[in-house]
Amino acid sequence: MTSVATLQTTEPAPARRPVPRRFVMCRPDHFDVRYSINPWMNPEAPVNRALALAQWDALRETFERHGHRVDVVPGEPGLPDMVFAANSGLAIGERIMSARFTHPERAAEGPAFHRWFTGRGGVEVVAAAELNEGEGDFALIGGRFLAGTGFRSSAAAHREVELHFEMPVISLELVDPRFYHLDTVLMVLDDATIAYYPPAFDETSRTLLTGLFPDAIEATDADAAVLGLNGVSDGYHVFLSPQATDLAAALRARGYLPVPVDVSELLKAGGGIKCCTLELH
Repeated sequence: MTSVATLQTTEPAPARRPVPRRFVMCRPDHFDVRYSINPWMNPEAPVNRALALAQWDALRETFERHGHRVDVVPGEPGLPDMVFAANSGLAIGERIMSARFTHPERAAEGPAFHRWFTGRGGVEVVAAAELNEGEGDFALIGGRFLAGTGFRSSAAAHREVELHFEMPVISLELVDPRFYHLDTVLMVLDDATIAYYPPAFDETSRTLLTGLFPDAIEATDADAAVLGLNGVSDGYHVFLSPQATDLAAALRARGYLPVPVDVSELLKAGGGIKCCTLELH
C-alpha cells in the first residue's frame, strides 16, 4: 500500500514536448582563426577545417533528424567567423534586424547576412544602427528579450531592439571576458526556464535573473569552461557540448533530454552549437 506521505512527496518530472524550430546556419567552408578578438582565439594554433566541416554537418543533420528545418547561408571568402550565424541578427515574425559588429574583422558579416535576409522576400529587414551582435547577445523568452552588454552589443542596441520589435528588453551586464556574448553563459530551455552561469554577470544582473527565474539551472565552472551553455533547446531536446556533463545531468533531472553534439573544432574561435544557430522565431 502507498502511504499518504509518499503521495505527498513524490512528484513526477514535468512532461516536456519538443517544438519544431526553423534555424539559419552558415557552412564553415572558409572557417579559420586568423586573428584574436576573444580569449579563445589563437591564430598560431592549427585549425582542421575538414573536421570543422564534418562537425558542422553533423550538427545540421542532428537538428533535421529531430524535426527542425535548417536554411543554409553561403559563406563568403575572407569571413572566417561567418559560420557563427547566431551573431547575424534577430528575426521575429516578419521583422529582421541584421547585425552591426563591434570588431572590424567581422564588420562585413552584417551586410552579407543582410543581403541574404533581404533576398528571402516577404520580410522587413533593417540594419542595426547600434553595435548589435544578434542572438549572441539577445535571447528571446516569454515575449521579452534578455540582452547582454559589456563586451560586444551596446546598451544603446538594447533600446533600439526594444523599439523596433516592440518587445521589452532586460539588460544584463557581462563581466568575464571569456564569456563575451550572452549565449556563452545563458541558454533558454523553454518559454519560462533558463540555464545560466551566475559568475559571468555583475551583481545587479544576478539579482535580476534570480528574481525572474527562481527555478533556473545554474551551470558549474566546468560546464562554463567548455561553453556548455552555448546550446540550443526545442523545449525537450537540448543540443549541447558532450563535455558539459554536469549540465546534462541537471537537464535530465528536470525532464529534458540532452543531445550531445561535438563542435570542438569551432571552439578554437570561441564558438559552440548556439553560435552556429540563428533561430527564425
